[in-house]
Amino acid sequence: MKLIIGNKNYSSWSLRGWLALKAFDVPFEEIKLSLFSDEFYTELAKHSPVGKVPVLVDGDLSVWDSLAICEYINETYLDGKGWPVDKSKRAVARSVVADMHSGLFGIRTEMPMNCRARRHVELSDQAKKEVATLDALWSKLRAENAQNGDYLFGKFSLADAFFAPVMFRFKTYGIALSAAASDYQTTMLMHPAMQEWLDDAIAETDVYAAGEIGEAV
Repeated sequence: MKLIIGNKNYSSWSLRGWLALKAFDVPFEEIKLSLFSDEFYTELAKHSPVGKVPVLVDGDLSVWDSLAICEYINETYLDGKGWPVDKSKRAVARSVVADMHSGLFGIRTEMPMNCRARRHVELSDQAKKEVATLDALWSKLRAENAQNGDYLFGKFSLADAFFAPVMFRFKTYGIALSAAASDYQTTMLMHPAMQEWLDDAIAETDVYAAGEIGEAV
């Protein structure tokens, strides 16, 4: 099985599928392509009709879109353990992932993932509202599940994988969080797989102009 991803410094969608595999110790071959290069489009055309990363290739099967990839991993390799065991908590986990997967456009647009940078940007009211929403959500879920571990639903789950890029975004742009949300961010950033991703991102030399916004600090 192989996972085709883009640059680790910039590709937030790639991180989600990659982390789901790494955090749950699922063996795979990583194939990294430079975003928007000729090779990027040529290689992706072999496996995906949409020409975007990530793409999971398992035998003759190609799966694209980070959420579809995570669901496939969960069903095929994790025996369902990617989601919380409790049915109600599992439903909430899927709800917050859906919100992250299809919303939060202020954060996405105004704070592109750039793991190795430290920047300052002036956020819109919409982006500030989204930050506050995530802060409250993370704080609430961790408080409700603290007896079972340090992640949103106690043990690490696919919900945590979907918020992983936001952890790097908030670090890059110096976003202030409440004590509880900041503690969760630290927990995520210290995860060994997140540390590995960051080390690889720092080592990259490609520069993608659209990801280099804000004032350096």
